Amino acid sequence: MKDHHGSISKPALLLAVASLSMLVACNKAPETPQVQAPAAVADSSKTAVAAALPSYTAEQFYATKSYMGNKINHNGQSLLVASDETGVFNLYRVSLDGSSWQALTKSTTDAIMPLDWFPQDDRVLYTADQGGNELHHLYVLAEDGTVTDLTPGDKLKAMFLDWHGTDAFWVASNERDPKFFDLYKYDAKTYQRTLVYQNNDGLTVDAVSPDGRYLALSKERTNADNNLYIIDLQSKEQKPLHITPHEGNITFAIHGFSRDSKTLIYGSDQNSEFSQAQQYDIAANSSSLYQQADWDVSFIDFSKDNKYKVVGVNADASTKIQIIDQNTGQELKLPPLPVGDLRGIHFSKDSQYLSFYVNADNSPSNLYVWKVGEPQAKRLTQALDKAIDENNLVMSEVVRYASFDGLQIPALLYKPKQASDSAKVPALIWIHGGPGGQSRTGYNPTIQHLVNQGYAVLSVNNRGSSGYGKTFYHLDDLKHGEDDLQDIVFGKKYLQSLNWVAGERIGVMGGSYGGYLTMAAMAFTDEFKVGINIFGVTNWLRTLESIPPWWESFRESLYAELGDPAKDAERLKRISPVFHGDKVKKPVLVVQGANDPRVLQVESDEMVAAIKKNGVPVEYVLFPDEGHGFVKKANRITAQQAYLSFLQKHL
Repeated sequence: MKDHHGSISKPALLLAVASLSMLVACNKAPETPQVQAPAAVADSSKTAVAAALPSYTAEQFYATKSYMGNKINHNGQSLLVASDETGVFNLYRVSLDGSSWQALTKSTTDAIMPLDWFPQDDRVLYTADQGGNELHHLYVLAEDGTVTDLTPGDKLKAMFLDWHGTDAFWVASNERDPKFFDLYKYDAKTYQRTLVYQNNDGLTVDAVSPDGRYLALSKERTNADNNLYIIDLQSKEQKPLHITPHEGNITFAIHGFSRDSKTLIYGSDQNSEFSQAQQYDIAANSSSLYQQADWDVSFIDFSKDNKYKVVGVNADASTKIQIIDQNTGQELKLPPLPVGDLRGIHFSKDSQYLSFYVNADNSPSNLYVWKVGEPQAKRLTQALDKAIDENNLVMSEVVRYASFDGLQIPALLYKPKQASDSAKVPALIWIHGGPGGQSRTGYNPTIQHLVNQGYAVLSVNNRGSSGYGKTFYHLDDLKHGEDDLQDIVFGKKYLQSLNWVAGERIGVMGGSYGGYLTMAAMAFTDEFKVGINIFGVTNWLRTLESIPPWWESFRESLYAELGDPAKDAERLKRISPVFHGDKVKKPVLVVQGANDPRVLQVESDEMVAAIKKNGVPVEYVLFPDEGHGFVKKANRITAQQAYLSFLQKHL
């Protein structure tokens, strides 16, 4: 989801593996075999190369620390950061020079994720769910360490939107009706709240203007068409004003309001293959072009004092950042930085300091603080385990290959350093989540560990992936498991054209929707030697009938892309691997979280049973304390060992 601000947004990636889930992990079910040491390599030339290249363990890759959040507090002295160095994400207060890390929470079970400091003191807002069930609550951590659940209840989901000055903040909650989110205004001192907008219109609450007067909302019609609305919260009627009248299929996405609350910035593909930023003048009730690029404009943001504008562009699977001084119109010249994408850009209240992360294929996200204008930025973290030399890790290459119909498919290719014409390596196709996700550059320990162990990886952005224009994005609508599956098959053919790949030893793996395409590849083709299905859909009828209630406003859109189980049951059954377990002929590893609200455990249970019935080797990894995306470090290590053991045994 292109949701830079943290507001509620359309789950455009219905089954996407979230950022944390890219660190996919799992506990072993009883039937999973013991993890074995790396198998010996027979090829003597490969052995020589491998001896020169350090072979790192899963424990070393997951000794890497992951960080989330980097907001600067009211007096410009501290950062609010979450780290998983204890094995579970907890909050830390970090000095701007990185010399002091104070633990603020000590959870041993549920991941705690930072939202923001309070505007005038060091109280903290954070969010957490329960065992991965995605029913997030909103909490306040007081300076004395006491915690208050601002959104108590068993079946609700709540989200922080933004601050209203220094005295209040906005929260969306579905406690009244599980299908839709209402808007509440919370007093920043007493935590008393007022219902500001009761959502009887089935709209999605996206943003509130800084002055608290206007509410921006969206309404999905299909996955190719939606509308944006503004409500004047000071009016009695609170009638939604439609601000994007149009004909045909146009997609709009709210970025946020300008700091003076006079303008709403939003994305639109109305006049381009890609989403360009538009500005809606509230007083004039008119829109005009605000920012354009040759790719999707992913987000627009502003510093608290409105001095700087931050623009993010999704340029061929990497994020390109521009920071513009709004007084001069000139781009802010950043200090020398390592190669990689800038993420999580936040200014201090007075724009004197800038905090951000730098992430690259061979380096996890490291936190930096820069005093604007100084020649160097200060690096605060060492995310990669010191036992690993990042020079031994692999940078991806953007490649393209022709699919069955000549369509050019973009992908990221990871070539192991030990691979050569005389030392051919096995390969894996990695399929992202979605439908509608995108494989992007950046550190992925799952991929890097497998590449380090001598497996080539091709991360395919099959048709239907975001980031390559609206035509490409919609090419898989109502064709899932068919045309997009052929893109995966032709990815194999591309790998076989490389003289350093062992063409007879190619497998497929992926999470969520990628897990579905993995199982589809194993059931509906005979192309791949193994498959690793990480919480993938196997029964589309059940999945579409059991979507979480808080996705109700997107149901029509989901059905337009994937199919309506009431109308398209025959096709959905035909493309659901669970009904075709007898066609699976090659070994499969299945991974599942018991608390997953999107892909229910029963999906994987039944798929495993169907493969077993066919007498084909199948291993099942299941653990009880995670959901759709696994966050506990110990589980990630166990999972990575299971992937490697399975591949060494079968590939």
